[in-house]
Amino acid sequence: MKNKFLVSAVIFLAILIGVHMVYIGIIRPDAELTLDIARQQGLAAPITWAIRLKDWEQEICIIMMFWGVYLMLWKSYEIWDQNYLFTEDLLEDDSEQGDQTYLQTLYNLDSKHKDTSLVRTLIASLRRYEATRDVHNASSVINLSIESTAMKLEAGNSMIRYFIWAIPSIGFIGTVRGISMALAEADKALSGDIAGMTENLGVAFNSTLIALLISVLLMALLHGLQHLQDGLVVNIEEYCDKYLVQRLTDHSVESR
Repeated sequence: MKNKFLVSAVIFLAILIGVHMVYIGIIRPDAELTLDIARQQGLAAPITWAIRLKDWEQEICIIMMFWGVYLMLWKSYEIWDQNYLFTEDLLEDDSEQGDQTYLQTLYNLDSKHKDTSLVRTLIASLRRYEATRDVHNASSVINLSIESTAMKLEAGNSMIRYFIWAIPSIGFIGTVRGISMALAEADKALSGDIAGMTENLGVAFNSTLIALLISVLLMALLHGLQHLQDGLVVNIEEYCDKYLVQRLTDHSVESR
């Protein structure tokens, strides 16, 4: 957990520094040059991507976008990395079959495997069966564990959901800021100089545009992540029914 936090902190700093360096080295100089030329010619600022992206609201939104994408890719990788477990019989053992043997087989797995949702569910169910010798109770633990896994996966998406909510809000801040600056240029506009007003209105609309585009992208990626998470929950349930519940049922019948 500590290593994961350190890796996440380093990646966040890399995203923050990387995006800011691109802004101060490429986007803002290009936008300022374009705006200066337009002002000298008395024309409205042209629409370029550098101008659309130049303000600090867009920079914050882009940083949050990359951070949100990283979080979703990391969560997706964690699911993909354990999918192969569903194709293997983790309870297979050459010794005498029984719940004790199954538990020992799971305890002998390496820490990477034992930390997965599937193995935790199997261990919890076998412990209940060992205590009660009742297959129904073991199945109830499976259902509770699966529900707990689904809740944890959903709770783990809270930061991503916050980004999807916050990014349009930051864009709206840019809209309010741009409109207020445009109104401050109203006197010049009445005298015929509309360059300042149009430039500030561009700040308002560009911040909203970029924020909404990023929000739509993150929402699409979040739906993809949720599809993977739902698939993980279904796979755990099917695996437990196939490899554990059936074995425990057969073992219970043979013991009578």
